Amino acid sequence: QVQLVESGGGLVQAGGSLRLSCAASGIIHSINVMGWYRQAPGKQRELVAQMPGSGRINYGDSVKGRFTISRNSAKNTVFLQMNSLKPEDTGVYSCNVQGYGRGSFDSWGQGTQVTVSS
Repeated sequence: QVQLVESGGGLVQAGGSLRLSCAASGIIHSINVMGWYRQAPGKQRELVAQMPGSGRINYGDSVKGRFTISRNSAKNTVFLQMNSLKPEDTGVYSCNVQGYGRGSFDSWGQGTQVTVSS
C-alpha cells in the first residue's frame, strides 16, 4: 500500500502564490507518473499537471504559464508551484502517483483545499 500525504493548501488572495507538496511512502520500486488534479464545487475533477518519468509534462489549459510541477525523485515527492492564482483556481487539489511496488499501484492523496479570494 502506497500512501500519499499532501500539504500546502490554504487561502490566498487573487494574484498570490501557493506551493503544494505530496510525499509518497510505502514500498515503492519505481514511479511512472506523478500528477495533480483538482475538483471545484459542482464540477468534475480535472487534470492540473502531470509529470511522467520521461517525456513531456502535461498541463491543463487553464494553468499553463502559471503553474509548475516538479518532483524530487529521491524523496518520492511531487510539488506544484501555483503563481498568479485566480478565484477560478479554487478547489480541492489531489495528487496522484502511479508506479510499481508490491505490484503496480495507482494512489491518490486525501486532497488539500485551495481557496483564492477576489
